[in-house]
Amino acid sequence: MFRQWLALVIIVLVYIPVAIDATVLHVAAPTLSLTLGASGNELLWIIDIYSLVMAGMVLPMGALGDRIGFKKLLILGSVLFGLSSLAAAFSPTAGWLITARASLAIGAAMIIPATLAGIRTLFIEPRHRNIALGVWAAVGSGGAAFGPLVGGMLLEHFYWGSVFLINVPIVIVVVALAARLVPAQQGRPEQPINISHALMLIVAILLLVFSAKTALKGVLSPWLVAATLLTSAGMLFVFVRIQLRASTPMIDMRLFTHRIILSGVVMAMIALVGFELLMAQELQFVHGFTPFEAGTFMLPVMVASGFSGPIAGVLVGRLGLRIVAAGGMGLSAVSFIGLSQLDFSTQQWQAWSLMVLLGFSAASALLASTSAIMAAAPKEKAAAAGAIETMSYELGAGLGIALFGLLLTRSFSASIELPAGLAASLAEKASSSMGEAVNVAQGLTPALADAVIASAKTAFITSHSVALGSAGAMLMLLAIGVWFSLAKVPK
Repeated sequence: MFRQWLALVIIVLVYIPVAIDATVLHVAAPTLSLTLGASGNELLWIIDIYSLVMAGMVLPMGALGDRIGFKKLLILGSVLFGLSSLAAAFSPTAGWLITARASLAIGAAMIIPATLAGIRTLFIEPRHRNIALGVWAAVGSGGAAFGPLVGGMLLEHFYWGSVFLINVPIVIVVVALAARLVPAQQGRPEQPINISHALMLIVAILLLVFSAKTALKGVLSPWLVAATLLTSAGMLFVFVRIQLRASTPMIDMRLFTHRIILSGVVMAMIALVGFELLMAQELQFVHGFTPFEAGTFMLPVMVASGFSGPIAGVLVGRLGLRIVAAGGMGLSAVSFIGLSQLDFSTQQWQAWSLMVLLGFSAASALLASTSAIMAAAPKEKAAAAGAIETMSYELGAGLGIALFGLLLTRSFSASIELPAGLAASLAEKASSSMGEAVNVAQGLTPALADAVIASAKTAFITSHSVALGSAGAMLMLLAIGVWFSLAKVPK
């Protein structure tokens, strides 16, 4: 039994930087803009590309894990993650960093299914497996939650590339220990791996996100947006048909027909990364926080996420999947709606209380989804089931960033009231985002600049409330849906 828990520590250790890297750059947007000359669109892709590429690559990497065994997949993914971290740390341009982040995502897409398959293989007894999954969920949700604090702390004392360099020693330790102490797993050589299908899925996901962004921004004609959306939908349809018809598919799409697994997929798409990105922006742009101060302010949600995993694992065993899953989503919705009504400069204690509730409830729902998917999947398809869970979470993270950002942008542009006397071209630029408004103000007279900044801050607070309230309403609807979908699932 001791060897099982020791192996758990090793395989979960490398999951820490994988989780942190999803959010570590949220407080670094102003720094990257100045250092690399990254535009607003490039900054969004630097952050978003990690989750979106991972969402597409976990499927073939899960299949690879079933073919070669989770130990080999863990070591290969860790090596790629370490090398990609070095490339990202010394990126000379925004384009280079986007490419390095995509490579990081491929390494992460190998690591996460390997860790889940390892847990599913090592822990046969459900009670022990739920505890192990609770530890895994705590590392994942806590790591993602602590990302802004880690990023802010490093930016306070070192250059921005240090947020990637810290991954390297962890990877070296994990590879050395895993090679010696983690037991090997019998693979299935007959499992096919078709990279072209994976590329099809990634392109479809990117086109889906692109069409959503352009539709809300209104920069392209409706016909072009519709064509992009239809192309994405067509590629997804073809991907599913190919997998269903294959005798040995890259991923067993029939797993999605299982009610518990499907409900777990929906729950896994709850991600806090969009919330943290918006929170970090408001704290820095509106309230004048430094990156480290912004990360510190969000500490309650980080701590609650980190400690909730093991507790939620016990709750799933005692209360059942339905109560923990729907309850976690419902409380997350209440937290979002409550935060949308607060003034963070004068109601800090109320904000921190709601962040604690949000961190615990969202992490509990994530644990419930993981437990549902991994318990319902056959043992021989553990890596594939882990890939499905990870794809759902990362797709939720990528779409969450896009959705939060688009709601914020549309609401900001609609609510900002710029002072008279501002040139039309500058007014259009200042109305696009808070960051652009700050850039415009730097070239104006002091009085006009102060008026632009004040208007932008007011509009940003309003748009932030709209985004959080909308997210809360959507989560509440999902909680109700999950409650009814799991009605016949045994406790």
